[in-house]
Amino acid sequence: MKRLIATAAVLAFSAGMGWAEETVRLGTEGAYPPWNFINDAGEIDGFERELGDELCERADLDCEWVTNDWDSIIPNLVSGNYDVIIAGMSITGERDEVIDFTQNYTPPDPSSYLALSKDVNLDEAVVAAQANTIQANFIAEKGWTLVEYATPEETIAAVRNGEADAVLADHSFLAPIADEEGDLVLLDRQERIGGGVGLGVRESDEELKKTLDAAIQSMKDDGSLNELIKKWDVATTF
Repeated sequence: MKRLIATAAVLAFSAGMGWAEETVRLGTEGAYPPWNFINDAGEIDGFERELGDELCERADLDCEWVTNDWDSIIPNLVSGNYDVIIAGMSITGERDEVIDFTQNYTPPDPSSYLALSKDVNLDEAVVAAQANTIQANFIAEKGWTLVEYATPEETIAAVRNGEADAVLADHSFLAPIADEEGDLVLLDRQERIGGGVGLGVRESDEELKKTLDAAIQSMKDDGSLNELIKKWDVATTF
């Protein structure tokens, strides 16, 4: 990939530097393709692996990757087990009360419903979602019957085994499943929730946030972020 970083962006990096740690640890779930997953070689892969590596290179940061279960991904950031969350995490006011976010690196991705049949009446259905997600909050706020699971795979299994009538998740996660597996279909309805996806950092790490913000902006400015979004088909482009 050509690295067309404008002088202004380089200066922004310099102004934002000040991170005292030798290594920046990037925390991800590794279970939410195409955003992040473990490939056949046992390595973290996906849109956010490629994005994170590029951001670290542009910001001149020495980075390493760490996996963590979704349920405890924010508490373990706050407690210092890693320094950045890069895990398809939507920016919300509730989360922003606990951690800080960079600017978004994808616009809001539509949330879709996956079911065994298009005849599901959501007002009367049991709807599955991964716990502590914007989708779970949305279902609860609608007053529908919600069942929560720790991993994305468990939400799909719940539909298959009859524990739930549908699952609500990011369209980019559900669409490949619907395309590849004939027993599951996407409903026509979609939801627009969340404020896009950003990197999560501790509230005390303002300099790291500035550094990462500058790196994200440089990718927006030279078009490489949109190229990466298109490559992995995770969201609409900027």
